[in-house]
Amino acid sequence: MTDSQHLKVLSANIQAGSSTRGYHDYVARSWSHVLPLGSKQTRLDEIAGLLQDYDIIGLNESDPGSLRSGFRNQTHYLAERAGFEHWSHQPNRSVGGVASSANGLLSRHAPQEIRIHPLPGRIAGRGLLIAKFGTGAEALTVAVCHLSLGAQSRASQLAFIAEHLGDAEHAVLMGDFNCVIDRPEMSQLFNRTNLAPPSESVLTFPSWKPQRGIDHILISDTLRANNLRAMPAAYSDHLAIALDLEVPGKALRKP
Repeated sequence: MTDSQHLKVLSANIQAGSSTRGYHDYVARSWSHVLPLGSKQTRLDEIAGLLQDYDIIGLNESDPGSLRSGFRNQTHYLAERAGFEHWSHQPNRSVGGVASSANGLLSRHAPQEIRIHPLPGRIAGRGLLIAKFGTGAEALTVAVCHLSLGAQSRASQLAFIAEHLGDAEHAVLMGDFNCVIDRPEMSQLFNRTNLAPPSESVLTFPSWKPQRGIDHILISDTLRANNLRAMPAAYSDHLAIALDLEVPGKALRKP
């Protein structure tokens, strides 16, 4: 690919800074999902240490500022701590101000446009964040999503995403899909966009004994990627997933 740029891309479900080291913690440490106690600050600093080596990052379950995070916007905090000038977030779900969740995007490059959309589904609270870098047909579109647990809701959400990414020549879609890549509902994404199924998948859940690959970074068939890998994200119940991406130079060029 002539006149190309190389980007390091990472997607992480950070579980709002909570620590989960086994299924028993979902019960034993359930208080950490509603109270600003424990080692969340330490976990966030550990996550920031991981993020600082990357160029574009998608976050899931980043608290936008509720009781459990000490009313701190975790996406903003991580951006500052890891040295990112550009960040955006999309609050999706709030439980009485006690616990909130958001998608987040951190970038070394300035996006030209940010769009946020609620995703359809039986239960509200899932979202799609879209950033556009560069201009015209060569622009790079980066989207962050967090899909539902139910297959029927995921199918409607993936159809919605396909509609919004269908015209993007160079696209990246990443996040917690809550399903493996060969689920039937995923096929419409590959049939209706330039996104291509990955040549391999990595196991990301549960983080302490990974058995399923439910976190993905999908790229257009116009882009090149290598070194797909998973790594711990400060004891979140998901492993983070990363890859090295090669994009056309024009894809990030400012007007």
